[in-house]
Amino acid sequence: MSERGPRERMVFSAAQLIRREGVGGTGMREVAAHAGAPRGSLQHYFPGGKEQLVNEAVGWAGRYAGKRVARFLDALPEPTPGGLFAEMVRQWTDEYETEGFAGGCPVAAATVDCAESTASTREAAAQAFATWTGPVARALTDMGVPRERADGLATLMVGALEGAILMARAERDVRPLTTVVRELGPLLDAAVPTDY
Repeated sequence: MSERGPRERMVFSAAQLIRREGVGGTGMREVAAHAGAPRGSLQHYFPGGKEQLVNEAVGWAGRYAGKRVARFLDALPEPTPGGLFAEMVRQWTDEYETEGFAGGCPVAAATVDCAESTASTREAAAQAFATWTGPVARALTDMGVPRERADGLATLMVGALEGAILMARAERDVRPLTTVVRELGPLLDAAVPTDY
């Protein structure tokens, strides 16, 4: 985190705190302390206050998730839709098995906390999900999934992952994550025509 400038550190820190504490439990002072930045710099970099910082953290999280799709594909000897989904889920399974269940998705947390009360955060979350599902849909198309199905399957993959994350945190068990991989993998792989 030290190679980032103070503004980037604060956005990253906000995303990390939101994923653990939610928007309501994340204070500006905590963000500054986590980022190792002077409190006064918050007003300088985020004149729109906490709302602006939250929206930027949500945007960062969407871009991060979207960029991870290429890394997940690179980890697969032969990319398949089910394999991509398994890699997406594995990152969470690994985290929960090694670090516990404290963290969730900052985009989901912001959506739950602010979708009805803060229009700009709802819009930032919607854009973040689009920034994530877009690369998933493109990857599916590249694997042979017909274009008319790729967007819907990308939504299914992200939605199933987000739901499984919530359930795993509630149950303190990775079972929901392993279940969605086992159940959705064959369905996703079947979306590639056999003549591809």
